[in-house]
Amino acid sequence: MKIIRSNNPQELGVTAGQDAAALINQAIHEEGQANVILATGTSQFETLRELITADIDWSKVVMFHLDEYIGLPVTHPASFRKYLKERFLQEVSPLKAAYLIDGETDPEAEIARLAALIQAHPIDVALVGVGENGHLAFNDPPADFTTKAPYLVVNLDDACRQQQANEGWFATAADVPAQAISMSVHQIMLSKQIICSVPGERKARAVKNSLEQPVSNLFPASILQQHPHCTFYLDTAAAALLA
Repeated sequence: MKIIRSNNPQELGVTAGQDAAALINQAIHEEGQANVILATGTSQFETLRELITADIDWSKVVMFHLDEYIGLPVTHPASFRKYLKERFLQEVSPLKAAYLIDGETDPEAEIARLAALIQAHPIDVALVGVGENGHLAFNDPPADFTTKAPYLVVNLDDACRQQQANEGWFATAADVPAQAISMSVHQIMLSKQIICSVPGERKARAVKNSLEQPVSNLFPASILQQHPHCTFYLDTAAAALLA
């Protein structure tokens, strides 16, 4: 695991986005296509802004994403499908495939559909973030580190729901759906390369726990310590509490 520090979110996004592009192009060169995971949320704004400017043959890229609320319409401002359509898919040339999580259909059927798809597309590059409560995707503490299922239904804890409201995606925490479909920790860890972008003072405690605490499902993103090719991209504020 590596840590790359930047002065601010914009600088972080440039570095993380350029490194992600290089890894995607490497996979295309070596394998003929690249299978990627994209994260969403405010922490990913700058990284995705840089990534969409990269010289990549997107027709050779297959995209998955980490999570989606159950029961939230795709038209809702907080929908992660809407986020990716507007901030990524509409900004690049058509991908080979983009497999979005549909939280408006039967969750178990959707989980089965996505599991079959991702098992047929080993992930080359995963872009992830860390929640204020240390979650990885929507795997809130105590996260399930044992399941081998690629996706699962998760209950969102109070801290997670409050973060979504604080970031302006919902009016109040009570408006945040109670459940989501999330990629599992195990599936994320199967990625060949992981780029973890974490800007902002609000994430400083979670960053410290993720990097300095022993690996524990109470600090879900701490599992990334065990990944052989994971890089944390932090700005000064997010790294402020590190020893």
